[in-house]
Amino acid sequence: MIRPIDLLRQGRKEELWQMCCGFTGLRLEQFMTIQKRLLLEQIGLLKNCELGKRVLGGVIPKTLEEFRELVPLTTYADYLPELVEQREDGLPAKTAMWVHSSGYTGRYDVKWVPMSDSFASEFEKVCGGIVILALCNGRGDVSKVKEPLQVLFTMGPRPYASGVIGEFVQRALGCDFLPSGATELSFTERIKAGFEQSLYRGLDGFGGLASVLVAVGEQLKQQSGNMNIRPLLKHPRALIRIVKGLVKSKRAHRSMLPKDLWNVKGIVGGGTDSAIFRKRVEELWGRSPLEVYGGAEGGIYATQTWDYEGMTFIPSLNFFEFIPERERFKWQLDHSYQPKTVLLDEVKAGENYEIVITNFHGGILTRFRVGDMVKVTSLQNEELDIDIPQMVFYSRADDLIIVTGLGYITERLVWEAIENTGIPYVDWTVRKETLDDNPTLHIYIETQNDYIVKEESAAASVREEFRKLEKVYNYNPYPLVGDLETVLDLKPIKVTLLPQGAFSSYISQREAEGADLGHLKPPHINPSDEVLSLLGAPKVVVEAMPASETERVPSR
Repeated sequence: MIRPIDLLRQGRKEELWQMCCGFTGLRLEQFMTIQKRLLLEQIGLLKNCELGKRVLGGVIPKTLEEFRELVPLTTYADYLPELVEQREDGLPAKTAMWVHSSGYTGRYDVKWVPMSDSFASEFEKVCGGIVILALCNGRGDVSKVKEPLQVLFTMGPRPYASGVIGEFVQRALGCDFLPSGATELSFTERIKAGFEQSLYRGLDGFGGLASVLVAVGEQLKQQSGNMNIRPLLKHPRALIRIVKGLVKSKRAHRSMLPKDLWNVKGIVGGGTDSAIFRKRVEELWGRSPLEVYGGAEGGIYATQTWDYEGMTFIPSLNFFEFIPERERFKWQLDHSYQPKTVLLDEVKAGENYEIVITNFHGGILTRFRVGDMVKVTSLQNEELDIDIPQMVFYSRADDLIIVTGLGYITERLVWEAIENTGIPYVDWTVRKETLDDNPTLHIYIETQNDYIVKEESAAASVREEFRKLEKVYNYNPYPLVGDLETVLDLKPIKVTLLPQGAFSSYISQREAEGADLGHLKPPHINPSDEVLSLLGAPKVVVEAMPASETERVPSR
């Protein structure tokens, strides 16, 4: 079987693009044809295994219409205990590896998902395509793809989904991940060692969280004036790189930035922070991060392309259905209600949807509610001639904070508002609380380097940024803070400053308890009383907000 690395080594660049990025040239009708064909193949595999028969609801659908009408929607609870116990008997296909992400504390701490050999083969092509898209300047451009690319990878190891993606990136295009030979190092130590190696080995790209790039870039900027070069004397290449970087920065009359040291060709990021820190990453590193959307349950679902705007769905790994927002609200009122779904060729621009996936290639998750909300921004990318609906990640289903019956707020909006205030911060968390009988959005934030700001002033700054963002995103008919204040005469934002070291202390405590990597950091949205206590926050009264399992599964 021909793999991406084979085409790269043979110089067959056009075929490499078609294999890994050809989906960007599909017409919507072709996209749907691929989806339907692979779904029918998947049903054929499901009906022949024990767990598959169970998730099909005891029926054997012969058409797409019967599949959507007769097969129930599922959550991870429908695959217990088989998946958490990693049972391979009763699955649709032989398992190549198990992937996991954060689970639901109290029932299962880790969500395990099997990946078949054929899924892995297809996933490798998709991962190669992500790197090519991060490097390219237009359709068909593979001029920057070489072997090996020096890549700093700062996500979790396998079997975490991010680690699995990293492994497939290496398989697809022969990348060298920095730091080499540092598997036993902690996350912080790995980052430091990786950047030290990149000073003398070079750095072609970065895979990981945009917030890490910003933190490293800002640290370098602050230290450029009094950098200790003694440790670099044993690496002449590193010393030469530093000297050249200092010369570039002095000519530009500013502090040294990462882009003065490295000519980074591509950056791949995932998670909410990619969109939040996009501009700052570009200012510091000279290139924007390519935002990718996916998870342990189904690999990669969608990716930005060479204009770094909306994300394009990938047809070959999962079958996509979408629960319209109003259907989801009906289900929230009555959990016995089975929400209706639409297909990709039925979505509407400007609408929000809960995404539902069915794994292809012998996967097991069927009509699975991932727990994510996406927003369809347009039905195609006319500028790039991509005839597939474009999307952005909107929110985790459990990251919607209902401030009143009139409006809700998401993690991205809170993060963007805090970022736009200019207040230097380490991290933050937020939840809805009832203070003085009023619903309040309570933000807990740790500032950097003993930065002094009054809590009332910080709340006013966040409130003002919310007003600006409301005009930018135009989230009517679900108003944000500005309308809430006007309609209800409320000021529903409170800021509490956490003690210095609150978040690092929290992570240290969780590490000492032996917590899984996915549970080390506190959630940004809806932290529990226990989490806030560990962060050193004062005790307050919080309004009870019962939620279903689908809504409570933590973010990845």
